[in-house]
Amino acid sequence: MTDLSAFPITKKWPAAHPDRLQLYSLPTPNGVKVSIALEETGLPYEPHLVSFETHDQMSPEFLSLNPNNKIPAIIDPNGPGGKPLALFESGAILVYLADKTGQLVPKDPAARYQTLQWLMFQMGGIGPMFGQVGFFHKFAGKSFDDKRPRDRYVDESKRLLRVLNQHLEGRAWIMGDDYTIADIAIFPWVRNLVGFYGAGDLVGFADFPQVARVLEAFVARPAVIAGLNIPSRG
Repeated sequence: MTDLSAFPITKKWPAAHPDRLQLYSLPTPNGVKVSIALEETGLPYEPHLVSFETHDQMSPEFLSLNPNNKIPAIIDPNGPGGKPLALFESGAILVYLADKTGQLVPKDPAARYQTLQWLMFQMGGIGPMFGQVGFFHKFAGKSFDDKRPRDRYVDESKRLLRVLNQHLEGRAWIMGDDYTIADIAIFPWVRNLVGFYGAGDLVGFADFPQVARVLEAFVARPAVIAGLNIPSRG
């Protein structure tokens, strides 16, 4: 049996199946990127809930795996060379899973880099900007009298949606006919923006029909339906 005892995080979240990839996460937009990718690829894995309500992400055990105290993070007991590999940052994990399985990223080198550019588009733009809209529209920021910070992020989110909408014209997915890690990175955030954050009207989501079309196709995928609720909140 695989021994993961060298990883302190396994003291707080014991591995019932140490031969499987260990996922430490929460079903947020960044978290479900990895659970969806795992469901899509069919890799055996064991999910562990990292609860923000009890500040699990600040525990010494979690910080031993991700010093940046963010979800998701993984331990793959069968990493490169057959040795265990620990990783954090959702974008890096998506690339790793795609390379490990030979799925969700084009084999053509040029198309691979184009996929990665859209992954970076999400990591550097969509995630941070949509998250700020959520803060100022749904959470504590909504009580601020000065709406200029909110409007700054709303305007940038509209711009990003416009870029995405234009790119998706005539395409089934970000990379055309191929469903990739770029879609898995982007569309949980789009779903959160118009769903959980309730900011669809605020950003004029009706003006981006191509984004809405692909979002509908995305959330209908069986692996997405499953992954959106992993790890279970109990």
